[in-house]
Order: sequence, then C-alpha cells, then structure tokens
Amino acid sequence: MPNPAFTPPTAHPTRPDIRGTFGTAAATHWIATATAQSVLERGGNAFDAAVAGAFVLQVVEPHLNGPGGDLTAVFATATDPTPTVLVGQGPAPAGATPEHYRAEGLDLVPGSGALAATVPGAVDAWLLLLRDHGTWELADVLAPAVGYARDGHPVTPAVVRTITAVQDLFRQHWPTSAAQWMPGGAVPVPGELVRNEALASVFERLVAAGADADTRTARVDAARGEWAEGFVAEAIDRFVREPHRHASGTDHAGVIRASDLAAFRASYEPATTAEFRGCTIAKTGPWGQGPALLQTLRLLEPLDDARLDPSTELGAHTIAEALKLALADREAFYGDGDVPLDVLLSDAYTDARRALIGERASAELRPGTVDGVVHAMPPVRTSYATGATAGLGEPTVQVARDRTPAAAAAPAAPAAPAAPVEDRGEPFVAPDGETRGDTCHIDVVDRWGNIVSATPSGGWLQSSPTIPELGFCLGTRLQMTWLEPGTASTLRPGERPRTTLTPTLVLRDGEPVAALGSPGGDQQDQWQLLFLLRWIVGGYSPQQAIDAPALHTTSFPGSFWPRTWEPAGLVVEDRLGDDVIAGLEARGHVVTRAGDWALGRLSCVTRDPATGVLGAAANSRGAQGYAAGR
Repeated sequence: MPNPAFTPPTAHPTRPDIRGTFGTAAATHWIATATAQSVLERGGNAFDAAVAGAFVLQVVEPHLNGPGGDLTAVFATATDPTPTVLVGQGPAPAGATPEHYRAEGLDLVPGSGALAATVPGAVDAWLLLLRDHGTWELADVLAPAVGYARDGHPVTPAVVRTITAVQDLFRQHWPTSAAQWMPGGAVPVPGELVRNEALASVFERLVAAGADADTRTARVDAARGEWAEGFVAEAIDRFVREPHRHASGTDHAGVIRASDLAAFRASYEPATTAEFRGCTIAKTGPWGQGPALLQTLRLLEPLDDARLDPSTELGAHTIAEALKLALADREAFYGDGDVPLDVLLSDAYTDARRALIGERASAELRPGTVDGVVHAMPPVRTSYATGATAGLGEPTVQVARDRTPAAAAAPAAPAAPAAPVEDRGEPFVAPDGETRGDTCHIDVVDRWGNIVSATPSGGWLQSSPTIPELGFCLGTRLQMTWLEPGTASTLRPGERPRTTLTPTLVLRDGEPVAALGSPGGDQQDQWQLLFLLRWIVGGYSPQQAIDAPALHTTSFPGSFWPRTWEPAGLVVEDRLGDDVIAGLEARGHVVTRAGDWALGRLSCVTRDPATGVLGAAANSRGAQGYAAGR
C-alpha cells in the first residue's frame, strides 16, 4: 500500500505491472526480453533465458555492449537463495602500466581506442553461468543471437544516432568500423535490417569447438577455451598492434595480448550485503561501485519516511546529500584491493557521516577517514583541456547547463569545445567515439525460484575499431582507472578497474524477492536508489517506481573520461515540478533540467516466495525497454 508520507504514485503507469506464476523477464531491448521469455516457454530456466537474451543484446544493442565488453551479475538459485556475484569484469592487461601511458604522452586513460581495453570478460562469464546453472546446450542458447546477426534485425533509432555521430571517425580513422556499420558508405536508417556475418560466425565457431565433447559441461568449457586461447584471442592480438585514433586525438597501439585473454577466466564471489528496512540488498564488492548504494541506504535508513521521498524538496535534497557522501568514499577507497568495507558500512562510521547532511547543498568532495587507510586522492577538476573533439565513456546525452526554463530559450554564447558533462541515461556519443552513461540490462525469474540480475556493457561499436574477422571491438573500461600513483583505483596490471556495472538483488527473510538494474554509468545506483526507496518505503508498485520522476547528482568525479565533476550539480526530470526545483536551487543545488522523461533505464523482476507470484516491470523512457511474462 502507498505510504501516506510519500507523494502518491501515478494512477496511470506507462505500462502494466506484469504478474504471473510461470516466469518473467525484463530487458533494455524488447527482442532480448522476447528471447528470454521464449526460452522459459520452452522449458529453460532463468539462467538459460538470461544467457540467450544477453547474447541477443550484443547483436541488437551494439552501441551499448558487445562480446568485447564486461559483465557483472547477481543471482540466486532455486536450491540456494544465497546471493552470488558473477564476475565478468576483466582486468588490466599485463602491459597496461601507468608508465606506458605516460610514455605515450597521456595523463588520462583515453575514453576510446584499444589502450582503454580490459581483458574481455562478458562472453566467458555468460558461458560460466550457463555451464554451472543452466540446462540448455550452447548451440540452442546462441541460436537466436546467430539468427539476428546473420539474418538481420531492425536497427533502432539509438543505434543509428550513434553511427551518425561517429561516421567521420569511421571514415577517416576506423575503416573496419565503417565497413561493418556503414555498408556501402551510408549510415543505416531506423528499421533497416542490419547484419553482422562475422559475429554470427564467431558464435558458431564457439559452438563447433565442443563438437567432439561428450557432455554439455565439456562442450561449454571447450567454447570457453576457444574464446580465451583460440582464434578470438589471436585475432585481437594481431589487430591491436596497429596504431589507431584514440579519444585523446592521437594514434596509439593497444597493449592487450593473447596471453592476457588466456590468463583470465570469469568467476563467482559472495555478494556484499546490507540491511535496509527489513530487506537485504546484495551488490558486487568494492571493485565495483555497488557498495556505494549500500552506504547510501545505511545513511538514509533511520531517517523519517518523509525525508526519503525523492519527489519532494526535502527528500530530493537529503537523498542527493547522502549520495555525495557515499560517492566521495567510492573515490577515496574503492578499487580492486583491500577496501575497509567493514568500517564503511559500520554503525559508528555511518552515524558520523550522516551528521554531515545539512540543510544546504554541499559543493565539496568529502570522503571519510578510516584509521590506517591512506590513499592519494586523484585530480578533482571541473574541466579538462583536450585536443580531441569534445566528448567520451559509457553511452549519455549532453544537456546544456541551463538553470531555469527561461534559460533554455536564451541563445547560447559561443564557447570553445569542452568535454560533455554526464547528465542523462540516454547515450551521449561524441564524434571521437566518446560514450557516456548507458549500457544494457536484463533480469529473469522462473517458476522454480531461480533469479538473476545482469548488467553487461562495453565493447560498443564506437569504443574502438571493429576487428573485421570477429565483427566486434574491444571495451574501454580502463578509463575508470587513474594514472596517478597511490589512489585506490590507480591503473595496475592484472587488477580490475572500479567498474560502474552494478546490478542488484533484494531479499526478504533470506529469500530473493527482486532483481533489478539500470544502464547509466555513474547514475546506475543513483536511479536504483530511487526505485528502492519508492518500492520498499513508499509502497509503490515496481512500474510506478520506475515511472516516477528521477534525479541524480554530478557532484563527484565521473568514472568516464575526462573524469570531471560539477560541484553541487543535480540533474532532475522536469516532472519533479517547478516548486520542488526552485526549492532545491534555493538550497544551493546547481540544477540541470533534463526534460520530463530523460533519466533512468530501470528494469526489474519480482517474486513473492509465499504465493509464487512473479512480476516484471520496465522503463518506458527511450521506448525500447520491455517486460514480459505470464
């Protein structure tokens, strides 16, 4: 039931809350949702369905993810409700040292080009999940992706916008990408069938690698071996040795080698959890940004319900200030090393940090202190001079820094090109390939109680040149590391960058009740926080929580090149209302209006352990995400 302390939810959601007892799926592209649901209908479990849908996402959302990218997931099985993290975030290659990048004349890891590549982890992670928890043969799981790659799929307007933005880069510097994505030299039009024969062949060769194996497990393992030690690794090694244009505006060869792929295998690890209002929230470890959501929830938990409503001035202010504190700690402490999470999530530390939330918007970066833990802080800057065309990171739409509705009508003064600010959940793609703030997501739950939330990303078509014999390119996750020594996330060979990929599993009384996630780079957990507050505290339905007005802070160093921040920055949907926005500005927030339906890309599935009723909901923003089930 709706909480009277919260703003009432809309009586007319954009989509129904899907409910059933058989199985449900939700994803950022309707074809992936339909694929996952079709697997459930044919007897597959949630893991078979998620893997099949995810490989389809690599085909139909190539501007948001690909086989050369990354993956994190949180899941639980019907026989073991303990939340487990699937680790598909590859590490830095052995040759990726700060000294090498500085010798190349760089002071930041570029936002596009092979120097930004980690070891691709998504494919091996999906295969690991299928091997250990799925039931289907790899050939059957990959069949939909092979079909859409070979026979074509109707290309979405978002893919077309991305190719349009980088067409000059493709023509002038990345000819292999032009050949794949601009056949005949022309950008495709929305709805046109787009094919990727090379990628279809890659999938088929992975299946063929296990043709002589005797068991399903052995066939999947043979595909994993072929990926890491066979033709894929060899093709990557050969291709990246040729210098090519990077986001820096300069040409460089990549440092990733076949030996880096051979040394990596995806893995599992226990989820990091925290309690909030009777629920257990499960996230990745601090090699990802997930624990920042847990820190924020701990800060907010004891406050009055009225202070947790994102639709009010007081609630939006309180939430933004709590997020700033958690994200400052992310910058100071998080990385692929020893992170004092026991302290960061402790009562004493949280209580002390909560006392810093005042009535005015903070414009400072205020990380906490932990005895015996000292890291250098990376550069904190509001702008970054670059010789390249403005722009680079995980796919956001640049929003002009207008503070009031009237400002939008005023002519903009001429200005020198500047790197865009990460504002929205829509992909921003600059002419040099820089991409910020988006990716893709899939959730599935089945009638047996298997449930998974997964956020694959990276390796998008604009991240580096297409490897012609593979039909895909490498990712750019290394841009989330620093070249400065001594920070918690300094670039170190063999270590994972502090990824933004952050799916969520929610449990009550030890039983999974929801899987959710969102694209959005640094915004992913910020938007999921709003959902959790409205669903757990506000009594909203999942679809109502997804539809409600969104916001996020930009008052912390961004994870994507060029790693800038906006002190006291707050981006809001206009539906929050003029009075609320004016009140936030009066408190000192530097507000950017993003439009009525601009922020958030959430999807989720739900499960009631007592009744067996399953649910699903998906975001309507961008007119692409979809939920299905029965």
